[in-house]
Amino acid sequence: MQGYIVCSPLTNKFMDFNSRLEYAYRMALISNDIHKSAVDNCHGNYVDIDSANSVCAKSLQRYQECTSHINTNNILVPFCDENDPTLDCNTDTHKAINKWANVEVVQQALKVREGTIERFEMINKTLHYAQGKNDTFGYSYDIFSSFSYHKKLMSKKCRALIFSGDHDFTFPYVGVEQWITSLNLQVEVPWKPFYVDDQVGGYETKYAQNYYSLTYATVKGEGHQVPLNSPRESLVLAQEFFASQTYSSDS
Repeated sequence: MQGYIVCSPLTNKFMDFNSRLEYAYRMALISNDIHKSAVDNCHGNYVDIDSANSVCAKSLQRYQECTSHINTNNILVPFCDENDPTLDCNTDTHKAINKWANVEVVQQALKVREGTIERFEMINKTLHYAQGKNDTFGYSYDIFSSFSYHKKLMSKKCRALIFSGDHDFTFPYVGVEQWITSLNLQVEVPWKPFYVDDQVGGYETKYAQNYYSLTYATVKGEGHQVPLNSPRESLVLAQEFFASQTYSSDS
């Protein structure tokens, strides 16, 4: 393992989902009093609340009322209720990709063996993770957190690039920053903007310890599907990652 790139990751189920409330506050989706009430009454746990804690439940009810009709993939995109059979929530981009991927000449160019795939889909929704679910038709969610794997890789000569859209409400950057901070890495390059065509594409910070380095970046204005909707910003981050070969010599 020489390095890895992770985009919009679900890493620790509690930390990532729990960070949604703080993210909602930072993005002005909830008011100061709703945030303060939840912080004071829920004691930092907004996911697995004590059923006897009625004041916490009431605080979170107000939070849910404010965010239930927010698009989690990107808070700037109009909300569409996927549970409503009368609505078509697929975007034009998704429809175009689904159509393109199922053209015979495209599958031939991709060396897809005839008959092995009935139909390509943009997203396999049978594998879609929902908070509180234990399994799907396809597999079981038997790993609560992959944080330990990041921790183990710190002892290797390895580089990591992790990036998120700053408008992603699915797994907010707040939770990603929390578990990266928990790695206790030394900051090598403080938080700063990166540029695409002389415009701020987002922000990044770099960490290092011995022969391990980690770059964390946010992409400005982007949601959960960063490479799909912001390919140029994603490419700039990837090119910078592949071009870098520097490591900290000491912790």
